[in-house]
Amino acid sequence: MSTALTTFPELLILRHGETEWNVKGLMQGATDSPLTAKGVRQAQDQAKILARLDFTGFQVLSSPQGRALRTAQIALGGQGHDIQIDNRLREIGVGYVIGQDRKVLAERHAGPHFLSYYDALPGGEGFQALYGRCYDLLSMLNGPSVLVCHGVTSRMLRVVALGLDISDVATVPGGQGNVHQIKDGTARVLTV
Repeated sequence: MSTALTTFPELLILRHGETEWNVKGLMQGATDSPLTAKGVRQAQDQAKILARLDFTGFQVLSSPQGRALRTAQIALGGQGHDIQIDNRLREIGVGYVIGQDRKVLAERHAGPHFLSYYDALPGGEGFQALYGRCYDLLSMLNGPSVLVCHGVTSRMLRVVALGLDISDVATVPGGQGNVHQIKDGTARVLTV
């Protein structure tokens, strides 16, 4: 699946800061875990990055999950933007493995890339459904947007926005504390 590069408006995509479960290597999915002190600093770094940009007229959408919403509040708190909740920005559904060790799951469900196990989890959402959800969200945007979400969802949003194939989900860069900008079909990673 791919899309035309000119289909979507400018995007600034943020992943939530580090959480306690990230540190422990546990699957979070729909469950929430609080930001660590490092996670708060990463959201503050995102605020510094955003402060360098003029994003007047951007709408701001966040996942409803606490770790993303808290990151949005920190990163955009001083910018005067209303943060709208959109359920399509939630993290990929991980089915019955919430709270389980990511390394064990990756070994058990080995595939062509390090994220493959997310597509094979029992009761999980899978990449095809996540792609559809991300495409639906991006298609309804009526202007430039800041999107605050999660690791796998962030990658899939960029796959859709750049017209890449679902199998490219592992090739787009990840990371916390930065901002992914997509403008005119070009992706950039903005850092402090």
